[in-house]
Amino acid sequence: MTNPATRLITLILLLQRQPGQQAAELAGKLGVSVRTLHRYIEMLDELGIPVYSERGPHGGFSLVRGYKMPPLVFTPDEAVAVYLGTSLVSEVWGQLYKGASEAALAKLDNVLPDEQRNEIAWARRSLIATGMQRSDPTLMAPILEKLRQAVREQRQIEMFYQGANNPHPQRRRVDPYALACQGGWWYLIGHCNFRQAMRTFRLDRIQEMTLLSQSFQMAEDFDVNEYLAREFRDQPQIRARMRFVPEAAHIVRSNRAMWESLQELEDGSIEVTSLAPDLYWLASIALSYATWVTVIEPEELRKMVREWAQAIVEQYLNAGE
Repeated sequence: MTNPATRLITLILLLQRQPGQQAAELAGKLGVSVRTLHRYIEMLDELGIPVYSERGPHGGFSLVRGYKMPPLVFTPDEAVAVYLGTSLVSEVWGQLYKGASEAALAKLDNVLPDEQRNEIAWARRSLIATGMQRSDPTLMAPILEKLRQAVREQRQIEMFYQGANNPHPQRRRVDPYALACQGGWWYLIGHCNFRQAMRTFRLDRIQEMTLLSQSFQMAEDFDVNEYLAREFRDQPQIRARMRFVPEAAHIVRSNRAMWESLQELEDGSIEVTSLAPDLYWLASIALSYATWVTVIEPEELRKMVREWAQAIVEQYLNAGE
């Protein structure tokens, strides 16, 4: 907090929240010396902010009773942060909060001074976040809206869910606890009554869903952030090692985010390791690079790629007859 203007606003908020604070206590919260704190008090007085002090063991600095800081006093950076946050809400939630986001930005534009409005105008041109979702947000809107209602009203849902490893969708009854957007995918976190345990469901794999009248009580000790951190950290992962030919080296380097590790060899080829939750995903990656890549390990993946490649050849040979 190096900006004096930011410290002054924070000081007003501290005094507004808790009157009668000692100089040393306020200085510590602001990260300044007591001498600097007294200078800030003088600056507030010059600005017409009514601050007074009382002596004694229970005394300290306070705002005059009834004084409230005017609303929407933002620094330029704070105004940009509010704008960016509101824009991200619209981008992630789509139509569900699009109207509310546009209304909030219109209110900001109407009340902020020129300096903050100019900073927001710069951010609108220069700080862009798009493509936050893997799937079409308009397709997800109906199920998101229904699930948001279920989470808000603590009502059970019944759905047919197509798991990644199940050939047929399964009927599930779930107590929906929370919605989360992670890695571009939407997830429902809730207690599955079929499994009698907490589960995470990807929204694009929900085939049908019904909002039930039965209510549920969320576990008091449930923390969605702690659950998500543990859930994605503990997911089973398969590590594959692959070697790319020198001709594909530039493509491998340009997609570093795909690889857990990358090692350039003397002959110009590149060895990478990649993590994925199952062999199917890894086999799809390997086949997408055709003859540019060779799977080194695990052996199960080498076998799967070989069988898939042979099946593809036979399919196209038969199609040409």
